[in-house]
Amino acid sequence: MAYKPQYHWIDGAENLDKYPEGGYHPIEIGNILHDRYHIVDKLGCGGWSTVWLALDGPNGSHPCYATEPALCTLQESAFSRLFPLDVSRALAYELALAVAYIHSHGYAHGVAADIYLQNVLVKASSTLNQLSIEQFRERFGKPDIYFVERLDGNPLHVPPSIPRAVVVSRSLGKRANDFTLSDARLLLSDFGEAFIPSAQSRLGADCHSPVDFRPPDAFFQPDIPLSFSADIWCLALAIWDILGMQPLFSSAFGSLDTIISQVVDVFGPLPSDWWEKWEGRAKYFNDDGTPKARREVWPKLEQAFEECVQKFRRQHNVGEYGQDERVAILDLVGRMLKLKPQERITIDEVLQCEWMTKWARPDYERSLAASLGT
Repeated sequence: MAYKPQYHWIDGAENLDKYPEGGYHPIEIGNILHDRYHIVDKLGCGGWSTVWLALDGPNGSHPCYATEPALCTLQESAFSRLFPLDVSRALAYELALAVAYIHSHGYAHGVAADIYLQNVLVKASSTLNQLSIEQFRERFGKPDIYFVERLDGNPLHVPPSIPRAVVVSRSLGKRANDFTLSDARLLLSDFGEAFIPSAQSRLGADCHSPVDFRPPDAFFQPDIPLSFSADIWCLALAIWDILGMQPLFSSAFGSLDTIISQVVDVFGPLPSDWWEKWEGRAKYFNDDGTPKARREVWPKLEQAFEECVQKFRRQHNVGEYGQDERVAILDLVGRMLKLKPQERITIDEVLQCEWMTKWARPDYERSLAASLGT
C-alpha cells in the first residue's frame, strides 16, 4: 500500500484529506477559471464543497456552481452577541418564510434536519458586487494564506490534487448587536439532502443532524418516514437561538441521551412507548420518572426563556420582550416542539400565529423597506 503523507492542521481551513484524486479541486487566490471567474477569497468550507468568492468576468463557462455571495452565517454573527429586538423579529419571520417557500413546493429541507443558524446566511447588499478586487481588499483586508506542511517534516512534493497553500475562510459580516433592520436579509442554505416526502421515503434512522437539533421522533421512530414536521422542530430551535443567547437544548459532548433528558426536563414525560424504548433513561431518571440526584436538571420552557433569552438581553442592554409578546412566543415554540410529529403545527400555522402576525411580520416589513431605502 502506498504511503499517504499527513499534513499539519490549519485552523479555519478545510481538512486536507478532502483533496484526494477526485476530491476537492485545489484552488489558489488569483486563479481564473475558464477565462471568467477571478478567485478573490474563500468564504467557507463544508463536508462536500468549498465556497470561493470570485469576480465574474465577461466570457467563458465554469466548472462550479456560481451563486450569489453571502456575508456570513447567522451563527457567526450571533456568537456571544444578541440581535436588537426588531432585528430578531424580522429574522425569525424571514426564516419562517423561507421554510414556508420550500414546503409549498413539496420539499422538506432534508434528512439532516439542519435548519439551524450555521445554515442560515446573511445576504450581501448589492454594493458588494460593485467592488473591484482592490476595493474589496481595502474594505475586508487580504486573505489569510498558509502553506501546507507535512507532519513528518519532509519536503512537500505535493501531488497535483493537494494545494500548495490553503486559505482560511473569511466572514464578511457584522456582529449581531450591530445589525439594523436593513441588514436583516437571509438566505437558507444546505439543500444537499432536501427531499419530497410525498415521493421519497427518508426514515428517522437516516437522520444525522446534530443531536442538539434532532427531532425526538427520528430516534424513537427510526422506521417511520420523516416529513415536514422535522423541519418545524428545527425551525423552532433556530428561532429560539435568534431571540436569545443560549440554546434550548445543548450537549457539549454530542450525547443524544443527554439531549433527550433535557427534552423530558423541559416538556415533561415522553410517550409511554418511547419511555420504555429509551435504554439510556436510567442514567438520568429514577423508575418513577423523577430526575436522578446530583445531575443538572434543565428548566421548564418558561423558566428557560427567562434564563436563556430575557436575562441575557437585560445584561447586554438590547431590550427584552414584553409580557404579552413573551406569552405569544412561548405559545408558538410550545406548539412547534410537540414530541409527536403529527401534533406539531404546520409552517402555515406558524406564519399565522399571534406572535408572527402581531410582532414579527411588522418588523420584517420594515426591514424590507429599510433594505430598499424606502
